[in-house]
Amino acid sequence: MPAATLDAFLNSYLGDQPDERRSAVVATIRQFTQAATKVRNAINQGALGVAFAGTRGANAGGDVQKDLDVFADEIFLDAMRRAPVALYASEELEQPVLLDRQAPLAVAIDPLDGSSNIDTNVSVGTIFSLLPATGAPDADPAAPFLQAGANMLGAGFFIYGPQLALVLSLGSGTHVFVHSTRLGTFVQAYESRIIPERTQEFAINAANYRHWDEAVRLYVDDCLEGSEGPREKDFNMRWIASLVAECYRVLMRGGVFLYPGDQRRGYSQGRLRLVYEANPIAYLVEQAAGAATDAITRILEIEPESLHQRVPVVFGSAREVARIARYHTEPSAIGERAPLFSRRGLFRA
Repeated sequence: MPAATLDAFLNSYLGDQPDERRSAVVATIRQFTQAATKVRNAINQGALGVAFAGTRGANAGGDVQKDLDVFADEIFLDAMRRAPVALYASEELEQPVLLDRQAPLAVAIDPLDGSSNIDTNVSVGTIFSLLPATGAPDADPAAPFLQAGANMLGAGFFIYGPQLALVLSLGSGTHVFVHSTRLGTFVQAYESRIIPERTQEFAINAANYRHWDEAVRLYVDDCLEGSEGPREKDFNMRWIASLVAECYRVLMRGGVFLYPGDQRRGYSQGRLRLVYEANPIAYLVEQAAGAATDAITRILEIEPESLHQRVPVVFGSAREVARIARYHTEPSAIGERAPLFSRRGLFRA
């Protein structure tokens, strides 16, 4: 039996008696796929294209902004003008853009996640979430984006890697669709991904070890001691510096990802944005039976206080995420670590 297309999946989501909101979700995702194909084509041109790795300055959150960041943002914004979307909030823009005050949806988007990797040919992506357009969009355009992620209607990301893939959840599992150049459409490659509860793989930028809080250092120390340490098993460590690529790997084979806050100036609350990155990724991970926290609190329960708010992020295999939380809240309860400070970690003098 041939795999289902994205169109078939969306039609099934609509059902026999679609309501306005579901119809809007479907129409918006279809516009997203067209825009993502255009962005993929630009990325494929690499340094030969008109929009590549040139630097523009800084975006709304203070990060370096590449030419391709701006190009992708313009492509997706143009696509949303043709969708039933009231408000478009982008990581690249200071404030949301009002598109149609009567439309039922608000879209939050990171148009090009991982853009620091553009010139090294590492996978990058587009992360998005769909929210109900609550309140009066023209009076307070930020309001719909300051609700807890648990209220999202759906989320997803495109990954521009060896394949152009769409990871999507509309509240009933996390599904993966791969673009078929032969068929000219997205085809379901994986249905209802399940992240294993346990793992022997973690992802973190170990270069920041000296800046981490004690709980994070202790966790990593224990993993690195492998089968001879308190975990009694060997771990692999990964770091791609592309959130979509990290999440895709976790969805495919399990693992845990950490981007903690640390002691560097401007990093106390991490670097990932709650609205544009953490919430949609958390939604996808939870729909795949994983977990996502700020190291302690469930990401989807956090109510944003500002549009570009940053947050520490831990996501992946549920038991490992819960263990990391215990390192922060009750380390003495982790039996194999007691007494907690009885030995030095591998990174310590």
